[in-house]
Amino acid sequence: MLRPKLPDIPTPPTTTVTPQQTQAPAFSACRTVAPYVGVVGIVLTALLAAVAVSAVSVAPTAVVLRSLLSSAHKR
Repeated sequence: MLRPKLPDIPTPPTTTVTPQQTQAPAFSACRTVAPYVGVVGIVLTALLAAVAVSAVSVAPTAVVLRSLLSSAHKR
């Protein structure tokens, strides 16, 4: 039967790597908080939008229930 021919795997060239000494980055006491402020702003905006949508959807229901209850008391 037909068998697929696999390509030969080339051997990578051997190179010697000399380790370089790198100085660890110093801890910065004043990190920038700008990205966090943006994220907090987005989250607060989304929460405010969710509350507004919920209030708009509940308000007509409350008006209808109030009118039904007030008409029931008048009878």
